[in-house]
Amino acid sequence: MGRATVAAIVALWTVSISVVVNRIVPKPYMDEIFHIPQAQKYCSGNFSDWDPMITTPPGLYYLSIVPIAALFVKPSLSLSAICSTSFLRATNGVFSIICSVLIYDLIVLLRPKIDKRRATACAICVALYPVHWFFTFLYYTDVTSTAAVLAMFLACLKGHYWISSLIGAFSIFIRQTNVIWLLFVASNAAIGLMNASAPKGHDISGYSSPPLMKNEAASNKTKVLTKSELRRRFQRSIQPDESPIGENLSSSTGQNKAGFSLADLWHELYATIIMVWHFRWSLLVSFFPFILVLVGFVAFVLWNGSVVLGAKEHHVASPHFAQMVYFGIICAAITAPLHFNFKQVGILMKLLWVNKTRGIFMLTIALAAAFVSLHRFSIYHPYLLADNRHYPFYFRKKILQGHWTFKHLMIPLSVYSWFSIANILGKSTGRIWALLFFKACVGTLVPSPVVEFRYFTIPIILFLINSKIDGQKSLLVLTFALFIAMDLFTMWMFLLRPFEWAHEPGIQQRFMW
Repeated sequence: MGRATVAAIVALWTVSISVVVNRIVPKPYMDEIFHIPQAQKYCSGNFSDWDPMITTPPGLYYLSIVPIAALFVKPSLSLSAICSTSFLRATNGVFSIICSVLIYDLIVLLRPKIDKRRATACAICVALYPVHWFFTFLYYTDVTSTAAVLAMFLACLKGHYWISSLIGAFSIFIRQTNVIWLLFVASNAAIGLMNASAPKGHDISGYSSPPLMKNEAASNKTKVLTKSELRRRFQRSIQPDESPIGENLSSSTGQNKAGFSLADLWHELYATIIMVWHFRWSLLVSFFPFILVLVGFVAFVLWNGSVVLGAKEHHVASPHFAQMVYFGIICAAITAPLHFNFKQVGILMKLLWVNKTRGIFMLTIALAAAFVSLHRFSIYHPYLLADNRHYPFYFRKKILQGHWTFKHLMIPLSVYSWFSIANILGKSTGRIWALLFFKACVGTLVPSPVVEFRYFTIPIILFLINSKIDGQKSLLVLTFALFIAMDLFTMWMFLLRPFEWAHEPGIQQRFMW
C-alpha cells in the first residue's frame, strides 16, 4: 500500500477506459474541437495562430508537445502526425495518475499519523471524484490544472516557496483562475509558518502545521517568545474550543476541538492580524516569489483587458453570487455521506442552539444572503440555456426554472450545506483555513457568468483531502459507492446513449458533465 499502489490502480482504469473512449469517440468532441486543433498547430510549429474562441492560456498544449518532442519523434515522423486526438487525450491520463499521487502525498503530509492503507483508500476515493474522473479521458484543461494546483499546494506545505510559486505561475498558464488558489495556498502557508513558530501545542487557527514547515519556522520561534505581551494575546486567542461545535467529525480522530464558531473566528482573525503585522518583513521575504507571480498576473490582465484570452464577450466578469449557492449544494450532494447523516445534523443543531440568539442571527443572515443571491444575482448564460448535453442544463431547466418551490427549497439546503462544509473544515483544518477556502471559492466562482460543474473541481478536491472522509469506515465506503455509481452512469450516457439534434441530423451528440 502507498504511492505506488495508488498510481497503479489509477493507471489501470485510466488506460483501459481511455481505449474504450478513443474507440467509440475517436474525433474531437465538444470543447475538444477548439483545444485539439490548437495543440496540433503547436505540434506543427505554428505558435502564432490562435483560435479566438479559446479562453485559457496555452499551458496544456506545451505540456502535450514537450514529452512528445523529447521521447517519440523519429526522423521519419513529424510532430503533427503524432499529435492525434488519442495521443493528446493521453496527456490528461498521465496527469490524472500524477494527481492521484499528489493527493496521496497531501493526505500523508497533512495527517502524519494516518496509516498507509487508509491513506491509499482515501487517495483512490478522491481520484474517483466524478467530474475530475470523467475529464481524465478528454482533452480539457481541468485535470492538468488540478494537478498543477495540488503540486503547488504540496510544495508550499513543504516550505519550497520558490518551487511552489513557479508551479503556481504555470498553473495560471493553464487556467487563469488558478491565481486565486495561488493566493489561497500562500496565505495558508504564511499562517502555517506562524503556527509553527508558536509555543508547542498552540497555533492560530487550530490547524496543525506540517512537520517540515516547523523546521523552517524554528529560527523565528525565539522572536515570538520574546514578545511577552504579544504572546499573552496570542495564547488567549488559541485556547481550545470546548463548545459542542468543537466535537470531532469522528470520535476516533482524537484531534483538538476546533469547530466553526463566529465569535472564535473573529478572535482568531484579530490574533492572525497581530501576528502577520509582527512578522510582516519575514513573511514578505519568504513569500516574495508569490508576490512576483501576482504582480505578473495583474500586468497581464491590464495588458489583455480581461482575464480570459478569447470569447471575451461571453465571459465578462459578473457578480454571479448565486454560484455560491450552487456550489454549496453540489459539493454537499456529491459528498452526501459526509453531510446528510444524523451525526452531522445533530452537530449543526447544537451549533445553532448553543447560543440561541447568535445562532438565529447567523441563520437569518445566511438565509437572507442565499435568497438575495438567487433572486438578484442569478445569471442564465446563453451557453447554459442552449446546450442540453450538460448536467447544468437540466439543473437550470428542472430546478432553477422548474416549479417555484424547487428554487426556494435551494435556499435552506444551500445554507445547511455551507454550514456543514464550514463545520467539517473548521474541525479538520481550522476556522481561518475554512474562511480562506470560502473566500477562494468566491474569487474563482462568483465572477464567472457560466455555471460549469468543472469549475467546482479544485475546491471540492481540496475539501475532500481535508475533510477526513475516512473518519468513519461507513462514510468512506458510501462515498466510494456514490462516486463509482456517478462515474459509471455518466460514462454510460456519454458512450452508449448518443442522440441527435433536429437541426443537425446525422451528427451524434453526447451527454457529459
